Amino acid sequence: MLVGGAVLEPATLILLAGKAGAVVAADGGVDRLRAVGIAPDAVIGDMDSASAEAIAALPPGVLYRVDEQDSTDFDKCLRHIAAPLVLGYGFLGSRVDHQLAAMTVLTRYPERRCVLVGEEDVLMLCPPDLRLDLPLGSRLSLYPLAVVRGQSEGLKWPIDGLCFQPDDRVGTSNAVSGPVRLRFDAAKMLLILPVSALDPLMAALDATPASWPAL
Repeated sequence: MLVGGAVLEPATLILLAGKAGAVVAADGGVDRLRAVGIAPDAVIGDMDSASAEAIAALPPGVLYRVDEQDSTDFDKCLRHIAAPLVLGYGFLGSRVDHQLAAMTVLTRYPERRCVLVGEEDVLMLCPPDLRLDLPLGSRLSLYPLAVVRGQSEGLKWPIDGLCFQPDDRVGTSNAVSGPVRLRFDAAKMLLILPVSALDPLMAALDATPASWPAL
């Protein structure tokens, strides 16, 4: 689990931490963890947001300072974490510019599976081939970050034969009509689901070995 510095719900933070094998804070995320009594396994960032008190309370070997300002703390963390799946909490909500920057980072490291969790939604960069079991009628949105094509099963409005791009056709507000299968020709499509779909999404990813290669 990777914790950012956006406004968080303490109960959700504790719940998500219970799903993770390790907890990492992105800079100011260490203060969010400290507020609920969770000790991070690592803290990564340039340390321009974390409080001096939170940093001073860390045991030796936990702080990983990355002294450069050319990337966000989310970027710094994702490129230094090796895990089958990262749950990112504290990167959606609050500021739109931070959300957009986080989405860009997802496309920069397509081989590093990361699900961003918000209060209403979860989103991730869709893998090459994904099968999902979700309740009929569930909201399923697709948003392209570049030109991308794909095929679908189990959607009310199929995407086969469509060319998606952010300044033209997008795939928001689709709905589940059966067992879902999504396939894409490039690591450029965001999958956006209700937050209630987190557990089914994690199970689907666990059963999906194929991922995008590093750029």
